[in-house]
Formats: sequence, structure tokens, C-alpha cells
Amino acid sequence: MRKVGFSVYPTHAELEENLEYIEKANKYGFNRVFTCLLSASGDKEKVFSEFKKTIEYANKCNMEVIADINPKIFKYLGADYGDLKAFNDLGLYGIRLDTGFSGLEESVMTFNKYGLKIELNMSAGNKYLDNIISYNPNTENMLGCHNFYPHRYSGLSYDHFIKCCEQFKKYNIRTASFVSSKNAKIGPWPVSEGLCTLEEHRCIPIDVQVKHLFATDLIDDVIIANAFASEEELKAVSEINPYKLTFKVNIEAGISKIENDIVFNELHINRGDISDYMIRSSIGRIKYKDYEFKPFNTRDIKKGDILIDNSLYKNYAGELQIALKDMKNYGKTNVVGRISNDEIFLLDYVKPWQKFGFTK
Repeated sequence: MRKVGFSVYPTHAELEENLEYIEKANKYGFNRVFTCLLSASGDKEKVFSEFKKTIEYANKCNMEVIADINPKIFKYLGADYGDLKAFNDLGLYGIRLDTGFSGLEESVMTFNKYGLKIELNMSAGNKYLDNIISYNPNTENMLGCHNFYPHRYSGLSYDHFIKCCEQFKKYNIRTASFVSSKNAKIGPWPVSEGLCTLEEHRCIPIDVQVKHLFATDLIDDVIIANAFASEEELKAVSEINPYKLTFKVNIEAGISKIENDIVFNELHINRGDISDYMIRSSIGRIKYKDYEFKPFNTRDIKKGDILIDNSLYKNYAGELQIALKDMKNYGKTNVVGRISNDEIFLLDYVKPWQKFGFTK
């Protein structure tokens, strides 16, 4: 099951604020939590207590909490790769190794007696994972998670991102990546120009970021990196179906009720015999074969337009399409709406036989 998550930073916000945020996210069905021990410093007992209270509350909400660590944190908490008791005592579901060891240590950790998940940094693109695999780890206890990048223009390129994801999917390891809230200001570091994995996500709406990551079919879990996301953002993310690409659309005034029903109330399936010019869903022409689709708004077609063939197209009448290219309209196709401009790039991710839909 694909999951959505969020982040809390006990050393950068008051306990009450973090607990309220967890409660709010729980209301919207979030089930993963990222936190960061890398910036922990000072009074160890106080820091340990703050993290533990936060994690305990998330656990009560049936959330999985994973903390970002590195070898220095092992020393700080008096832990050892052969004994992860300190992390288990915190109540963690797992630990994320921002920087790791030689490969043997990671392999040993996957056999820890507490069943803690060992999450690896996915963003380096080197042979780190292959090296760990060579030590025969328990891959059932392994996860992968990308970095996030607070510095503008420092996020991953899409091609590198895909390469890294494919390295982990080759071994069937569960993957995660980060998106950024426009309203949140808190992260683990003083610089905060957004906290996303992909640089191209830095300035686009959070729900579009999430849709994009799920549409790659290479990311299982998506986590909001910065805190605190607004309730509107939490709601928008929670309403995304991670298995069906759903486009936000603007509908033309004056379309018929049947055309509106075809757009919003049908499960659309892209045909297998794909075209370079359009995504095609044939359900409307089958279900409404006896309905007269009158010509309406038959202007020339632009990429991103939502189309329904009218009755001048005979047996094609009622078929819904999404334009992938600009095309001349010969009067037989009604332009009934248009995909939101910031989501048009997602059309490239609709595969043969993929299910898709629309929301206003």
C-alpha cells in the first residue's frame, strides 16, 4: 500500500505544536512520520525526552516514525550497529541512514532483534546499495528514502532521480521521496527555500508534486518534508488516489449534463492502442451510443484540452479524449474543458490501459 507522510522536528518546534500537527495529520489519514536526529545537540536527556514524547504520540495514532541519523548519532546515543536498543527505546519504526557505514554494518542492522527497519539514502546514485546487497542483508527490513534539498537549485534532476529509484526497485525495496509545503517554514537546517527532493517541484503546488511522484510508479511513500503544512495542503494530499492519476480541470460553461457525467463520473481507461495525438477513453461512446451529442465549442484543439466527439463523428460520438498535441478541429469534436496548466506535464505519465479521472 502506498502511503503519505509528514515531518516533525522536536528540536525546532514546541512539543505541543508537534502533537497538534500529528493529530491534524492523523485526521487526514497520514501514516508515516519523518523526524531528524541529525541536528540533536545539548542536554541528551532533554532531547531524548522530547523525541520520545513526540514518537509515542505518533505511535498511538498508528503511524510509522523513522528518524534520520548518521554514525555520529550512534555515538551520541551510545548505540552500536550490533545493538539498536537506543532507537527501539525511542519507539521508532525505523532509522534512516543519511550517511552509512561500509556495507557490512548495514547488513548486520537488518537482522536487529527489534525488527527496526533500516532505511537507506537513495539519492547518491553510487554502488552503495549493491555493496550492502553483497553482504546478504535481510531485504525485508530494508527501505529506501531520497534526500530533500533546502537550498534553491540544489535538488535532484529528474534523470538522476529515476536512475536512483531504479537501483532500489531492482531489489524490490520500498521507496520514499519528499515534497515541499509552501506554507511550512520549519526544517532541520536554518536554510529553508522549500524542502523537496526534485528541484522541479520547488515552486509547484504540493498536490501536483505528490501526483507526479506516484505517477512515476517508482515511489511508494511520499512525505511532506517541512513543517507545518497547512490544513488545506494536508487535505489536498490526503484526497489523492496514488493508483489513479486524477487531473484538475476547468470545464467549459454550457456543456451538457451527459458530457459532464462522462468527464467526472466514469472510470476512464487509456486505450492500449495508443496515439501520439490523444489519450482515448471509449466508455462514453459505448454507454451513451444512443445520445445525441450536439456540436459545441468546436474551436481548434490545444494540448491539455478535454474533448468529447459529437454526433457528427458517428460511431465515435461520446468518446472522451485528452489532447497531447495541438490539432485542427473539423467541427466534429467538442472541447469541453481543459486540464490545469500546472498538471499538463503529467499527461506524459499516462500509460496504455492506465486508469485516470478528473476533479474540478
